[in-house]
Amino acid sequence: MARVDPKAVLEGRIPGRPPVGLIIGMTVSGLCAVIALGVTAMYGGAGFWVGALLAIVPIPVLIALALTLDRLEPEPPRALAFSFMWGAGVAVLGALVLNTAGLLYVTVPIFGESEGHFVSATFGAPVIEETLKGAVLFGMLWFRRNEIDGFADGIIYAAMVGLGFAMMENITYYMRAFEEGGTQQLGAVFILRGLIMPLSHPLFTSMTGLGVAYAATHRRGQFVAPLAGLLGAMILHGLWNGSASLGLGGLGVVYALDFCILVTLIVVVFVERRGTVRRIEMYLPTYAATGLVTPQDIRMLRSLPSRRAARRWARLVGGPPAGRAMTDYQLAATELALLHKRADRGVADQRWFVTRRDSLLNLMSLARQAFLRTPPRPGANRAAGPPWAAQGPSGFLPPRPPGPYGR
Repeated sequence: MARVDPKAVLEGRIPGRPPVGLIIGMTVSGLCAVIALGVTAMYGGAGFWVGALLAIVPIPVLIALALTLDRLEPEPPRALAFSFMWGAGVAVLGALVLNTAGLLYVTVPIFGESEGHFVSATFGAPVIEETLKGAVLFGMLWFRRNEIDGFADGIIYAAMVGLGFAMMENITYYMRAFEEGGTQQLGAVFILRGLIMPLSHPLFTSMTGLGVAYAATHRRGQFVAPLAGLLGAMILHGLWNGSASLGLGGLGVVYALDFCILVTLIVVVFVERRGTVRRIEMYLPTYAATGLVTPQDIRMLRSLPSRRAARRWARLVGGPPAGRAMTDYQLAATELALLHKRADRGVADQRWFVTRRDSLLNLMSLARQAFLRTPPRPGANRAAGPPWAAQGPSGFLPPRPPGPYGR
């Protein structure tokens, strides 16, 4: 039996081919982040290290919170990492250069010192920063359109870009607060930016993510939807930056608006997740004749707790290789349902659809053999397995064939 690369199949790329574009993008983004940090450190002294520590500490928690929305059909870690690094590198350095140039050569000469800073923060910075952050999402729409299966994907990628950007930006804010007002002012700024509204940048860029996701999954709105999303991101960002001059009342209104949008985005993700479950129930039974999908499998695939229980069972009876096989089976089945969603909306080329469908079915077949035919581990209670863990004749499992997961 030929070996396959499950990750390559799930990500829709050619197995064994190094992701040259991704490597170049990560390298460039990393260099930009180092340059931006170096420039910030030149003016920071001890405050730079305090700011860097406070900016980095909450990031793992915030990333984990964002990824909880992406459990049914997780995005490739390398794509998520690239999105984060783009926000922390290219977008930050580009914004540093362009915002500074606009302030020195446009807004301050035209409007004066005080008014120029306000115009730059309220109108200039949102346009520059959201364009730079959104560029990676537009790039995915152009080069990796098939990686975006719905609004949840657009939101997740936008959140990663925004978190990277916010982390780097917060270093500057915390550094200035520490140097100008000591620990008291630093604490106030950290509470405001790190605790009360740490998802502001991800929230703004999510508007672009929604527009890009719509364009990736619909035949209409290919140009209008992404541009409308980008405009929405700029407006939200501008309202946030300009709210400081509106007093506590204006600040409260903007905070309430952003909170409502955040709740709406979460609702969108959960509604779309239910839609994916319905598609699993609708499309996968058509493959029952292949022997790869049974009614018990569909009941397992329709809920996250059942999926976790299946992976736990597979690891119990077959160890880590069987657990990985179960994960691959679940993800391939989900991708198959989403593939039919694309076909229904007319955004799947027929030849690509057939090739993609066959590769997913092949992965499901290999994975299914791996976790069903794995001999029980010593001491494992085979009889306690779930209903889809069917045994062979007379209660004996057939020998496990060679496959992509190793012996």
